[in-house]
Amino acid sequence: MTVFLFPFLVALFLIPFVQKFLQTAKRLPQWHQRLRFGRVAAFVLLGVEVVMKQNYISAPVFFGLLILAATPAYLLRKEVSGARLLLWMIIPFGLVFLIDNLAEYWTPQFYKKEDDFFDFLQTGAIIGLFITAIMARNQQKNLDKALQEERIKLQLEEEANRILEAKKLDLEHQVSARTAELVQQKEELQQALEHLKATQQQLIQSEKLASLGELTAGIAHEIQNPLNFVNNFSELSVELAKELKEERLKVKGERDEELENELIGDLIQNQEKINLHGKRASSIVKGMLEHSRASTGVKELTDINKLADEYLRLSYHGIRAKDNTFNADFKTDFDENLPQIAVIPQDMGRVLLNLVNNAFYAVSQRHIVETRHALSVSQRHIVVETRHALSLPPPLQYQPTVTISTQQFDNQIVIKVKDNGTGMTEDIKAKIFQPFFTNKPTGEGTGLGLSLAYDIVTKGHGGTLEVESVESQGTTFTIKLPI
Repeated sequence: MTVFLFPFLVALFLIPFVQKFLQTAKRLPQWHQRLRFGRVAAFVLLGVEVVMKQNYISAPVFFGLLILAATPAYLLRKEVSGARLLLWMIIPFGLVFLIDNLAEYWTPQFYKKEDDFFDFLQTGAIIGLFITAIMARNQQKNLDKALQEERIKLQLEEEANRILEAKKLDLEHQVSARTAELVQQKEELQQALEHLKATQQQLIQSEKLASLGELTAGIAHEIQNPLNFVNNFSELSVELAKELKEERLKVKGERDEELENELIGDLIQNQEKINLHGKRASSIVKGMLEHSRASTGVKELTDINKLADEYLRLSYHGIRAKDNTFNADFKTDFDENLPQIAVIPQDMGRVLLNLVNNAFYAVSQRHIVETRHALSVSQRHIVVETRHALSLPPPLQYQPTVTISTQQFDNQIVIKVKDNGTGMTEDIKAKIFQPFFTNKPTGEGTGLGLSLAYDIVTKGHGGTLEVESVESQGTTFTIKLPI
């Protein structure tokens, strides 16, 4: 194989491959120009060699081209992954050419004898050149593919990050807007809560005033009885005093000492009764003042039996004063051995008054229903005026009754307010202690009475307030207070 073939192959294939593989135009622009110039110069020199029929030009051209091709590969060996492989491709190719030329020059007979071997060696070098070039190119393609995939991955990540950042900014804007909205709602709710508290305080005050009004009506009725006694005994005492005066004005022989002593005895007895009923009236007024004054929150030892009895009667007479058609029976069942306990009398009085008022209201409502039912049944009675009158039996008589009882049980005082009124459904019973809930007609209740009573018993006195009820049969409220 002629030596001309090697520089020709280098100029035709290796130099363009190096330029393209190493991307010298972008990475080493000066060496790119040198490679281009060297390639052109090689073709010119090889042409001169052919024209002049000389073979001494091929070797310098070949080595010059190899050095020219190997230098960029060496410079880019760290930057381009296939540059090292390219160097290992060029070096064996140059060695084969060098061995071939040295053998031809130093041992021409041996070279001629082993011409087939050297042709095989040159062919192997050329094949190795192409194989190594293909391997380097595939390696670079794989690297480029990996880089492209990595670049796409980075682009996708950047796009995802951009979208995420945009969503983050949008979310921050939404959060800011929502926060501002929540702050505004909070302020509005705070204002509504303050308004509600103010309204609740007004309603509580109205409830207390209504309770005081009912109490005052009962007290007025209660105080009227002793005042009537005072007035009656006062008038009677005046008559007795006049009669005694007339008797004392008589001459000594006509005076009846026995009558005078009797009149004096009657006057003393009348004055004692006036004093007794005056004290009764004073006691009632004192109770009214204690109830009407603001609660100090200070607990005092209190006789629960006396407190319950007093408010039971005040409630009854208060309702009677507002509605003279109202009529109900009330009973007491007190434990005489009940110890005094520390309570806030004004608050506990409000609780008892509210429970008893509700009990009387329930029995009055049932009385109305029972009366209507009785009238309806009476109208359906059929009386046949014959020898024997036939009629339906008269309806059962309903007697409205409210009972208040006390007892001591397991270090607790138990107070029960029981009525045989309308009772309540399970649904109403579940909501009976909720603020502003009432089953009374509009205008007849604020819905705060039982709620306040529940708070006074549970929060103010550490007790419990429970309710048991059967619809159309009655209700029992049970207060349990620790001793």
